[in-house]
Amino acid sequence: MSGITFLGGGSFGTALGIMLANKGYDVLIWDRKQDIINDINVNKRNSRYLPKAVIPFKLKAINDIEYAVKQSKYIVLAVPSHVIREMCKKIKPFLNDDQIIINIAKGIEEQSQKRLSEVIEEELPKNAVVILSGPSHAEEVAMEVPTTAVVSSSKMKYAEEIQDVFMANKFRVYTNDDIVGVEIGGAVKNIIALAAGICDGMGYGDNTKAALMTRGMSEIVKIGIKLGGKIGTFYGLTGMGDLIVTCTSMYSRNRRAGILIGKGMPCEEACQEIGMVVEGVKACEAFYELSKLLNVDMPITNALYNVLFKNKNPESEVHDLMVREKKSET
Repeated sequence: MSGITFLGGGSFGTALGIMLANKGYDVLIWDRKQDIINDINVNKRNSRYLPKAVIPFKLKAINDIEYAVKQSKYIVLAVPSHVIREMCKKIKPFLNDDQIIINIAKGIEEQSQKRLSEVIEEELPKNAVVILSGPSHAEEVAMEVPTTAVVSSSKMKYAEEIQDVFMANKFRVYTNDDIVGVEIGGAVKNIIALAAGICDGMGYGDNTKAALMTRGMSEIVKIGIKLGGKIGTFYGLTGMGDLIVTCTSMYSRNRRAGILIGKGMPCEEACQEIGMVVEGVKACEAFYELSKLLNVDMPITNALYNVLFKNKNPESEVHDLMVREKKSET
């Protein structure tokens, strides 16, 4: 048993599945939607989530979750952050202790404010858990654009094993033993990217985005260190790297949703227009609550929360950010 199963037929899972199938692995994608399964198996496409990519022969899709889990040594959770716990409960009866769980979702659990690796370890305590994160848009991974990522685990021998599995000519994987920093950096950057999109939608320019990304990085570092992450991690791939790509690219769902909100569209309608889960919305609510609990100042997160959940005007929130009490940058 050496295959790889992706639970979820979304864009990033499909892109990684294509890459691994091209490396020679037998890849299964499980999804509950029969139209996605048929599209992958018959048309060798995922027209809904990754329309330009061609699916290789060694990648197949299935809707039998028991079979999909039992076929592979490596199980990739390729579902949104808010269904990670549910998915773990669903697959637990079919797992054996030797299978490795790889999570590619970025976020924290809203209700508990736990990191996703903590959620997975609670539900699947006998299985090794590895986090894969970094600046890696699915569309570019599928097209073999040179990309880097990072893997982390509480037991680094498993991260090193997954590094070997995922390394490819156009997909370079680093290890990092700071699992807290890797997860927090990947989650908070979605908040800043959503805010960056709102600024774009409002017609602001490069100066504004540079300021937002830089001060957003400060918020990532502050909350990340408070939670036990290492400062160097946040200036690496899963912090600064992911922040850059998500705030500047039109592949970013968070940025695209933000642009619509900045143009006046309500948050719920903007998320429906994007057609996929916008992780920055859920992350904003979770980290807003967490920052209050831990007494960490996150002014951009607070302002975004006011826009998303209190129907505040983005223009007035920008004004309030700009006229706060003066302070030193450092």
